Amino acid sequence: MSQIDYQEIIRKAWEGYDSSRMIANIEDISVLVSTNRVCRLTLDDDSTIIAKLSSFGKFEHFREDHRIIHALANNLLYPFENLLTKSLLKNNRVYVYRMKKRNQEFWVVFYNPTRVLQRLPRRLEEAQIRSLGRQMGKFHKACSRVRNVLPKSSKTLRMDITTLQDRLEAGNIKLSGAKKEELVKQHCQLFLRNRTKYNGGTFELIPVFIDWNIGNFSVINKIELFSRWDYDWFRMSSRTLDFYFFSRVVSDVGDRTVFSYVVDTLMEDRFLLFLSEYHKVFPLLANEVRFIGEAYRFFILNYVIKDGNYFFEEPYAKKLRNEATEIYLPSIEKQFDAEKIIRHLKIKETL
Repeated sequence: MSQIDYQEIIRKAWEGYDSSRMIANIEDISVLVSTNRVCRLTLDDDSTIIAKLSSFGKFEHFREDHRIIHALANNLLYPFENLLTKSLLKNNRVYVYRMKKRNQEFWVVFYNPTRVLQRLPRRLEEAQIRSLGRQMGKFHKACSRVRNVLPKSSKTLRMDITTLQDRLEAGNIKLSGAKKEELVKQHCQLFLRNRTKYNGGTFELIPVFIDWNIGNFSVINKIELFSRWDYDWFRMSSRTLDFYFFSRVVSDVGDRTVFSYVVDTLMEDRFLLFLSEYHKVFPLLANEVRFIGEAYRFFILNYVIKDGNYFFEEPYAKKLRNEATEIYLPSIEKQFDAEKIIRHLKIKETL
């Protein structure tokens, strides 16, 4: 996207939204690892707006996600009624601008600026982990309560994995060697088989944001959620898709500048502590715990291998994709032990 005049696209998007107010300045505040552009707009009346420019995924999914998030933001009750960043509306619908340029598609959405209070520390203390576990349990429970009034989502886990399989067969995803391609194909089959085995259509589909790194939300008081932004990986799915990033947040290593996606954090005592507090608020089923490993597998297959080149800048995408086939995927069966977690949480099997 670096060769595209993204400011021109954003200006045209704003003109389509409200041509009566002009953009005085555009400041790029993007995170450098992502291909998306996030900009702070200053208008001629000194108002401030946030613009997000993306070409990641499909336009229809981008628009659909933001409409679901808007409905979620308006239906969440206290204490989460002001948690989510609000998209700007036009004619009572989320305004999404679409442009085709140089055989590429780009789309833009505008947000109200987000108030940010405290950021979590890079490494949490045990009391903070307990508080975060309870808070995330409460948030997931709140999302579950409003799931039936949200717009329907067309994205499914099976659809994404099937797309990955099709791209592999067509040779559209290049991995360094036939063995690595075969490894990825095997893990696609493993995921689809285990998805049916553990889920079978019984898990609730709730809003999940997946990417819960500490740069995407702020807190207040005793680790109570205050604001949440960055919706790149949003979807309606099992709550278990959020757990891998929760494990990274509470990890003993803490937040890292140079990141990787190893499975180890899911088995740390600190994550078990987080889950214990979460489970008290919003109890987990045994098969949901087992599916945490599959949610991690899906994350690696979908967001690192299938869409890594679209989301991450090239150096990160290449690094993560190599690590996915050499480290991440081979480690799942060796290191993730769902039964240990089930025993720790004292979950009884349901027939």
